[in-house]
Amino acid sequence: MRVVLASKSPRRRELLREIFDEFDIIVSEVDEELGDEIKPEEGVRILAIRKGDAVAEKLPHGTMVISSDTLVELGGTALGKPGDFDDAVSMLRRLSEKTHNVHTGVAVHYMGKCFSGVATTSVHFRKIEDEELFEYVKSGEPMDKAGAYGIQGEGGKFVSGFDGDYDTVVGLSTRLTRELVNQALCQSGEKI
Repeated sequence: MRVVLASKSPRRRELLREIFDEFDIIVSEVDEELGDEIKPEEGVRILAIRKGDAVAEKLPHGTMVISSDTLVELGGTALGKPGDFDDAVSMLRRLSEKTHNVHTGVAVHYMGKCFSGVATTSVHFRKIEDEELFEYVKSGEPMDKAGAYGIQGEGGKFVSGFDGDYDTVVGLSTRLTRELVNQALCQSGEKI
């Protein structure tokens, strides 16, 4: 069985290696716009499905495609990737001394079916001083990350604790991915 990760994220690649020794990477650009009425946790599931659909439709039947999407939610508001320096600063200031949720949607496309779900982890931030905030944003690390930080990088220094799975915050819940892969394989009479 060929497995494909529909993501260019090196973090997702590392996490998927905990489940599969070998897989290919194929990325397809999709429209990430969602209506304002869509809740963040539903939005990441929808986007994970869209990303997987865009890749799966181009591949032979029997290829397993795994896709994911992650965003940060603070008080019901979704925080995606920052648009620029000021946006990153604003996001981090909003997260300082607060607890937010990180939602990661995962979709597994296999044998013409899609299995999807969402994992959520609550993350607690300590107070972030302006000097360290500016230094962090200048490093460039926050610019391609939901909520303008990476828990696995320098942004981890702002985290005072979390409730849930660490890898959900990184960008791919291995627990949820295993569950969905097993559901997909059981539907076709196989096991992981």
